[in-house]
Amino acid sequence: MTTQAVHPKPLYHIADIVRHHRKALVTSHTLNLDQRRLLDAIENCRTPTLGGLLYHCPKCENYHPVYRSCCKRGCPNCQALKQEKWIAVRAERILPIHHFHVVFTLPSQLRRLARGHPTDVYNAFFQAIGEIITELARDHYGVQLGWTAVLHTWKRDLGNHPHIHVLVTAGGLLLNGSVFLPIRDSYLFSGTAMGEMLQGKMMETMRQLFAKGAFPEHDAGAFEALMTSTWRSKGWVVHVEAPFRDASHLLGYLGRYVYRIAISDSRLVDVTPDKVTFKTKDGKTKTMHPVEFLYRFVQHVLPKSFHKVRHGGLYASTRKGGRLDQARALIMQNIDPIEVKMEKTKTVETLEKLTFEGHRCPVCLTIMLKTNVIIPKLRAPPGGTNA
Repeated sequence: MTTQAVHPKPLYHIADIVRHHRKALVTSHTLNLDQRRLLDAIENCRTPTLGGLLYHCPKCENYHPVYRSCCKRGCPNCQALKQEKWIAVRAERILPIHHFHVVFTLPSQLRRLARGHPTDVYNAFFQAIGEIITELARDHYGVQLGWTAVLHTWKRDLGNHPHIHVLVTAGGLLLNGSVFLPIRDSYLFSGTAMGEMLQGKMMETMRQLFAKGAFPEHDAGAFEALMTSTWRSKGWVVHVEAPFRDASHLLGYLGRYVYRIAISDSRLVDVTPDKVTFKTKDGKTKTMHPVEFLYRFVQHVLPKSFHKVRHGGLYASTRKGGRLDQARALIMQNIDPIEVKMEKTKTVETLEKLTFEGHRCPVCLTIMLKTNVIIPKLRAPPGGTNA
């Protein structure tokens, strides 16, 4: 069996930073349950703790254990297959037309509030965006658009920067369902107008949540001061990009962050007991103490069961023969179906490669064969996994 070229493995691993510096992190910072659970998962991922299977190399005759992954959202070692499956499913549903890329940013005044109450603030953020797109599409074009939104909470240096990427169809279905109306590629809606609408809707929702007792750490005076500062903020930024290339390119971009957290092993440049250096942007790097690195890392852990991906308009339609199928049928009357099939085939090929390519021998890089030998999980020590 011939050896195939493979990508080199990263020299450094976030899991090792967790193992060496987690104790210092929990001593100096307070972590919530979701953050602690993710650190548990990363620490045990692909180790004897989770058990696994024994594999055999047919070339060098060696046997190697392959340990199970934790499969947790946010683990830098997992989710590659789930990511490709998500892209494949969305590629099946996406309309074969151009899409706008719109980015909504949460102003800095609300970021601390979002860290303490992520479910309330981010749900309000998603709701406001959905209402903005729905209302502007109805008022400007008389149509229903389709959109998919993905929440990011980080910058490249792991700083806190909540924003939502939205993939919006460059065309929509008339409200009576009779015609699919395309939108010219150069203009969707005014970014300034969307920013003003986002400001109004978020401010109104924040006040409603406070009236229901959502932010108990603020008294009435402190909350009103925060709202005044937020209203005056110039951070209500909405950036609209005209359609480029094809929608599958944007799907791939968004898909990389659906099942991943702020940083992966491949961005680590150097790790020592006193510092972590990682790539940021445009060839630059950032260096910080490992405990600070881990603290920034866990700030981007979302609550369990929180949906960081939302679909709206035409893309919220799941019923067979519903508005999404009606829109697709109207579009396909004027589009060569071979072009659509080629896009889907490419996505499926990528998925199959990840699904069926086996583990490689660490000695000769030959694809190994699975045996029937099961490596059992290690029992947790008394007192739980953190003992």
